[in-house]
Amino acid sequence: MDVAVALEGNWEFRVDHKDIKIFSSKISGSQVLGFKGETMFNASLRKLISLFHDFGSYGKWVHQLAEMEVLHQSHELDYVVRQVLNTPWPIPKREMIVRTALHASEEGALALTMTGIPDYAPPRPDFHRVRESRGVWILMPVAGGKVHVTFVMHLDPGSDIPPALSNAALFEVPFYSLLKMRNLAQDPSYKPAWPTVVDRHIFISEDGQGRR
Repeated sequence: MDVAVALEGNWEFRVDHKDIKIFSSKISGSQVLGFKGETMFNASLRKLISLFHDFGSYGKWVHQLAEMEVLHQSHELDYVVRQVLNTPWPIPKREMIVRTALHASEEGALALTMTGIPDYAPPRPDFHRVRESRGVWILMPVAGGKVHVTFVMHLDPGSDIPPALSNAALFEVPFYSLLKMRNLAQDPSYKPAWPTVVDRHIFISEDGQGRR
């Protein structure tokens, strides 16, 4: 899911709370809706890139995250990560494996894409492996040293969860993830290390613009 695809589509406005806007959209071939959340961060682009590479902090902002581990890291800007998400009892926790990649877009933003690769590792009997997941984080620098953040994702949790239940709860994921991420990014005491690998691929200028 690239930037152009993420921003296109028939997005239906749902709610605006705490300066976070949530939208939904029908996804071809799925009864589970896709979601889009967007808000403004009073934080630098460099700090947000560092936050995304601070895997140990994901539990502080990813909604309902129970486990997180990096399965593979290349010399480029892509990773394979495994996440386990909490679910209401007695539904088994959802386990998903995604490949993430950071790149500069023609629109002037940085995009962190996420593509599900459910067969990357053998399934574990105590979790339900998510078969369909894809999304993108779009970081667009704006005036005043701020960053407009857009989070787009479609995740089908599996046939054991009715689509109506998934759709009713889907707004929690972008809202709480963006809210907690914004609080963390804007916390002056949070100082994640800069991932030097980024410098080999993307230049971040003094004005915060990212480009190849």
